[in-house]
Amino acid sequence: MEHQTRTEMHSQKNRTDWILRFVKGMFIGSGFILPGVSGGALAAIFGMYERIISFLANLTKNFKENVLFFIPVGLGALAGIVVLSFGVSYLLGNFETVIMWFFVGCIAGTIPALWREAGKEGRSMREVIILMVSFLLGLILLYLGKSSFHGNVTPSFGSWMICGALIAGGVIIPGLSPSNFIVYMGMYKEMSDGFKTLDMHVIIPIAIGGLLTVILLSKVVHYIFQKAYPQLFHFIFGVVLASTVMIIPLSYPGFTYVGYLACVALFLLGTSLGLWMSKLEDTYK
Repeated sequence: MEHQTRTEMHSQKNRTDWILRFVKGMFIGSGFILPGVSGGALAAIFGMYERIISFLANLTKNFKENVLFFIPVGLGALAGIVVLSFGVSYLLGNFETVIMWFFVGCIAGTIPALWREAGKEGRSMREVIILMVSFLLGLILLYLGKSSFHGNVTPSFGSWMICGALIAGGVIIPGLSPSNFIVYMGMYKEMSDGFKTLDMHVIIPIAIGGLLTVILLSKVVHYIFQKAYPQLFHFIFGVVLASTVMIIPLSYPGFTYVGYLACVALFLLGTSLGLWMSKLEDTYK
């Protein structure tokens, strides 16, 4: 009887863990298509980033164990992408300013957790300088990207591969928000529609570009994290801050007091969600 009870408890724990990894995967998947949100940063907050990079950099090591671990994460990511693609394009098309403040809030809520993660192996003036430099470089590069590519890229097999490379980069490099660049390229709505309708002309080149990027970059990033964790994570943190600043809305045409209050409310809601996600990981680590 006691053995049966232990077996049932173990089975219940496995089911709970599977569901938790699925939910985490949904949040990580949201970083693929939500502007200003990084799948890699969410993976770091949920305590899965280092294991993801280690797995991608050493595919043959503990292959079966890792595949079983990441199946619910992958399924959750796919579910998150498909579900969000139905609403995000509509919301951004009709309530862009208000929704962008929600995205800003989501990132703001996760910043304390990223700060702790960046400093878990030590923090000195060198790391603080790296953070400030990466913040300034991030602002410059994002501004140049917005000025150069916004609305000028024609959807094609090659440009969708670039989108896939950016999405994979958002997983490998926490803090990099691929959707920001895809918005600047003018391909965001087409990408959301492609995910929503399961258009293989969009999905296949994105998958190819993402796979190639993972193969080429995962070992490099894994090696740098092993050798210079505090420096790299503070650099990433600066990029996160820069990408957050860049998506803050600056134009409010026709806004009334109700519109401004909605921006504040959505920002606070997003911040609460970001804080909750961080606390969720602290609870289950």
